[in-house]
Amino acid sequence: MLDIDQFMNIQLLKREGHSVREIARLSGHSRNTVRKVLKARAPRQAAPRQRDSLVDAFKPYLRERYLQHRLSAVRLTQEIRAMGFEGGERIVRRFLAQLRQSTQICKKLTVRFETPPGKQAQCDWTEVGRYPQADGTRLYVYAFVMVLSYSRMCYVEFTLSMRQELLIGAHQRAFEFFGGVPETILYDNMKQIRLHGGQIHPLFGDFAAHYGFGVKCHRPWRPRTKGKVERCAAYVKDSFLRGRHFAGLEDLNAQRWTWMQTANSRIHGTTGKIPAELLAQEGLQGLKDLKPWTGTRTLSRRVNAEAMVQVHGVQYSVPALYCNRRVEVQTHSGNVTICCAGLPIASHPEGSKAAGTGRVESAQHISERWALSRPCSAAQKSTPSRPLCEIDFQTEVQQRPLSVYEQEVQAA
Repeated sequence: MLDIDQFMNIQLLKREGHSVREIARLSGHSRNTVRKVLKARAPRQAAPRQRDSLVDAFKPYLRERYLQHRLSAVRLTQEIRAMGFEGGERIVRRFLAQLRQSTQICKKLTVRFETPPGKQAQCDWTEVGRYPQADGTRLYVYAFVMVLSYSRMCYVEFTLSMRQELLIGAHQRAFEFFGGVPETILYDNMKQIRLHGGQIHPLFGDFAAHYGFGVKCHRPWRPRTKGKVERCAAYVKDSFLRGRHFAGLEDLNAQRWTWMQTANSRIHGTTGKIPAELLAQEGLQGLKDLKPWTGTRTLSRRVNAEAMVQVHGVQYSVPALYCNRRVEVQTHSGNVTICCAGLPIASHPEGSKAAGTGRVESAQHISERWALSRPCSAAQKSTPSRPLCEIDFQTEVQQRPLSVYEQEVQAA
């Protein structure tokens, strides 16, 4: 078998005009070999030698035993040696490595699931940045993203928190934007929706029941299950946010309306169709006869030494007499009501730390604090303190006349 250099040498001599006899003389090969090389267009590759392995006869047995019970190479070597195997454990181990490689399934294997119209939407939060403030703190900005799985129609809203009431409000505005509600919405295991025991949060469950959609959470650590909204969140960052300038949260949410109109009017890369045109085929549940949901959220808090209750970074005042008491805080339709033992003791409009209302106080509560925090009167300060222990000083001390001491001095 000629190598590549010998093959090219014969071809080169032929191009130079040498005859077959002359090429045979110059190359040292027979004329028949020269003729075969000149007829061939490329050098022939030598076929690899097939060597018989000692484990060949036992491969079917090894394959069946390993796939059924995942036995080790040591164990399988012992079994086939009883059947007449004369090789070593290393050969068996090499065969098992090849077998594992041929039967291994990629952990990221994903099956694309196309949803029928109106059946599903996917929802998620994504952090879009941490922005430093003048006081040295950092402000977190999040994007709420919801995508209709069939039409790929998307809704985006930016917030400064991922609190449950903001999540519910974003859902309501998304339903209004889509013009209806899908049958189910797919989430990850966010704490605003799913509790540790796998139960749906009661408040969010009541919200979902009011609008008539099912709540579904995917398996932990598997974001590919809701790949449509994950891809949309990445598209928001790249197409809308990256390299742009915004004058605050209001400007950010104002500009996203124009971007959403553009994003929903483009030809989608997966479906090849325009989401805004497919929206009419979704057949979502209507909102005309449905009143907006106004659920009440109740939190348990303890009043601090300043007669204030903190909720989501905002402090609300209560009467000073309730310091260090346990109270219930109810948030409803932009109002905050504080109750103790089932009775309301204070009510305030809901504040926001980002809007500069991080401390909401009543003038009456401030006056009460000043009145009860004045220094004690002089009479109260002069009140003797109680002694730490009891000491009896009633024992009589013996008195001796001075003449006794004078007699002792003269005797000395």
